[in-house]
This record gives sequence, C-alpha cells and structure tokens, in this order.
Amino acid sequence: MASPPLDDLSRWARGSGLQIVLLVTGASLGARFITWVRDRLTARIDASAGSGGDAVVRSEEAKHRHAVAQVVTWLVIVLVYSVTGLLVLQRLGVPLTSLVAPATVAGVALGFGAQRLVQDFLAGFFILAERQYGYGDVIQIAPIGQTSGVTGTVEDITLRSTTLRMAGGEVLMIANGQIPQVINLSRDWARAVIDVAVPADSDIAAVTEVLRTVGNEALTDPRLKALLLDAPTVMGVETIDVDSVKLRMVARTLPGRQFEVARELRTRVAMALHSRGVNIEATAVDQTEAQGPS
Repeated sequence: MASPPLDDLSRWARGSGLQIVLLVTGASLGARFITWVRDRLTARIDASAGSGGDAVVRSEEAKHRHAVAQVVTWLVIVLVYSVTGLLVLQRLGVPLTSLVAPATVAGVALGFGAQRLVQDFLAGFFILAERQYGYGDVIQIAPIGQTSGVTGTVEDITLRSTTLRMAGGEVLMIANGQIPQVINLSRDWARAVIDVAVPADSDIAAVTEVLRTVGNEALTDPRLKALLLDAPTVMGVETIDVDSVKLRMVARTLPGRQFEVARELRTRVAMALHSRGVNIEATAVDQTEAQGPS
C-alpha cells in the first residue's frame, strides 16, 4: 500500500527540506560573516593608513586595498550563493547533468546578448589591476577629450560598476564599461589653486607679500600642516585685465584634500587683504574647485 502523501511530505521535510533550510541559512550567515570580515579588514586598513610612514604612499595603498577587499568580498558572496543554489536544486531532485546542455545553450545566448555585461566586468578588472582609482578617490567622469563632467567620491567598486557620492549628496552608479574617461583628482598628490583678483591700481608687491605671509602662516597651523606637503607658493601675476589683476597661489596637498585646503586658504587671503584695505574683485571660480566635495 502506498504511503499517504502527507507522510511523504513529512519525510521530505525532515530530510531534503531540512537540508535546504540549513543550506540557505548557512549561505546567509556565511555572507554576513564575509561582510563582517570585510568591514573589519577595511577598518584596519583605514587605521593603519593614519599612522606611520609617508602619508601619500599610505593613502594610495589604503585606497587600492580597500577597493580590492570590496571586490573580493563580492566575488566570494556570489560564489557562495551560486554553490548553494546548485545544492538546493540537487535536494529538490533536479538532475544537474540534464542542465548541462541547456546551460551551454543559455551560455551561448548570453554571450551574444550580454556583451555589455562582459565589457563591464573586463573594464572593472582593468580598473583594479591598473589602479586607475580606488575607494575614497575623488574622480571626474567626462567624455573623451573633455575636462568637464561628473565629479564625486568613490564609495564602492565592483567588477561591474562604480558608485560615486557627488558634492550635493547624490549617489551616482555607473557601469564600468560605460566610463569613457576618468580624471583622478586625488592621485599621489593634489594641488589647491587659489586665484586672487585685486584692483589694477593695487600695490602688486604688497599683495604678493601678503599672499606669501598667508602661505607661511598656513604651514605653521597644525591642522593645515597635516594636509600640506610643502609651503604654498605664490606663482605671481596670472592675468591682467582693464580693471583688475589676478595673482595665483598654489599648494600641494594630500590626495583629495585640495578642496578643503583651497577653501581655508581663500578665507585667510580674504581676511588678510581686507585687514590691509585691499578689495578683492569678483572672479570666476575654477570649475574643478567649484564641483569639489565638501
């Protein structure tokens, strides 16, 4: 006499059903553990980047390791869920050998239909292998041959896509294969550029001396000294207009900190010139500086 359906269901639930539940639970816990390990690892990378050695070298190494840790974590989690899916299918009684032929056909179809996805993965691989940018880098994505585009801070990198946090707080996600050109604004070192426009009848020598004094005082400030690689330099007169003269001061900074340094130097220059009775003419802000993150 055949067993009642209820008995078969109960036997399956105690056997294969229980195994499926354990596999899914184990995969979920494994993914959480892998993410926890990743977070601990990246926290240690960030902590080690803040002490000892050259600051620029530490920063570049930390950004690259951070990006690699994120990608490896993503790959391992995908592998865990893929293996779990195969084991679940096996417990459900689906013969895996019978899936070989359909999988081959599906693979060929995907090979033709998912060319863009393959392009994204290859582009992501080369971004990491060539260290084009990493976690925490300030980058600008622009059309080829142009220097204006979308600027933001890299918050996440996978083999398929890059996530940017823009200056206004917006999150931009773009496929790696769709990035035509990347301008890294925080590679190795950065430069803060401060253009100061004063009336044409101003004493240029006196204004230059004020800018030099501001630069030297900035290097003695403990907060700014930690961001500067050397003393700010006054380059001299940049342009001469009918009613104004523009002087330029530049400062080498740690990667990605040029915007913060530039804002602080502009404030100090404005206060110093105002205290000496020199008016600052209205001038356009450099596009890169204007789009920099806060």
